[in-house]
Amino acid sequence: MNAQNDQLVDSYDVVVIGGGAAGLNGALMLARSRRSVVVIDAGAPRNAPAEGVHGLLGREGMPPAELLERGRAEVRGYGGQVVPGEVGSVTRAEGDSTTRDAVGFVVELADGRTVRARRVLVATGLVDELPDVPGLRERWGRDVLHCPYCHGWEVRDQAIGVLSSGPMSVHQTLLLRQLSDDITFFTHTMEPPTAEEAEQLAARDIRVVDGEVASLEIVDDRLVGVRMADGSVVSREAVAVAPRLVARVGFLKALGLEAVPHPVGEYVPCDATGRTDEPGVWIAGNATDLSAQVGSAAAAGAFAAAQINADLVAAETRTAVAARRGAGVVEG
Repeated sequence: MNAQNDQLVDSYDVVVIGGGAAGLNGALMLARSRRSVVVIDAGAPRNAPAEGVHGLLGREGMPPAELLERGRAEVRGYGGQVVPGEVGSVTRAEGDSTTRDAVGFVVELADGRTVRARRVLVATGLVDELPDVPGLRERWGRDVLHCPYCHGWEVRDQAIGVLSSGPMSVHQTLLLRQLSDDITFFTHTMEPPTAEEAEQLAARDIRVVDGEVASLEIVDDRLVGVRMADGSVVSREAVAVAPRLVARVGFLKALGLEAVPHPVGEYVPCDATGRTDEPGVWIAGNATDLSAQVGSAAAAGAFAAAQINADLVAAETRTAVAARRGAGVVEG
């Protein structure tokens, strides 16, 4: 990152927490609106293990790191800052019960630095919690995948195994059947498919293997199979698994904002504009939309940023009107 942008100033119109697609696109919109804005970037993007970003028009296959580097340069090109750091907490500024017209928040970084913000945009994404199977985490983003739309094309026509891990695993399996004729569903430690699900899998010629998966078989840095607890090995070239998706928002607890349960993990609710239940705090991307891909996360960041700018304009207009009235200005 550019060192000249690493120095935080005392306060900003908006602090964006998270330097992925949602955060950077939000910051870009705010900077282009001539807002003082800083992105606090912990530097741990969820898609870092992936070779490329897919399904993003005009940037198909671009390495994730390159996309983010371009984004940071664009934000800085309009006067925004991108600062490395991890946020430890966000609190309401002392004596301020609303953010409508005043500097409302104190953002404290893990290293002790603090900065004030009138508004906050949370775009920290989520953590993929994977089943405890040896080899799964190490191959994540390579020949272990989760999203048929993000990485399915790259494993088309291969022998694909699906490790059951939750309520969406059968659905995930049926989606992958569109990409390969050779699909095996491993029940692992989950309940076996229901009668209806079993019928669907059988109708699509998807093999079901009962029993616990012990590990993945790797030869010459390549996945070659799934080893079962009984010692048998089922030959596979790729494995799909639905992780538990958990929003990274622990730093919001002091504001009373916490992730709530979702069938596949935890997320922070918001309205259609990205506004949370805490006045002055917006959220965009995977922290609130667990299924968002890069394109939709970026779009949500831009939309939330536009709402934040409009909110600030409204607050500034109220202040200007009150000042004008206080000065005794009347219409002639």
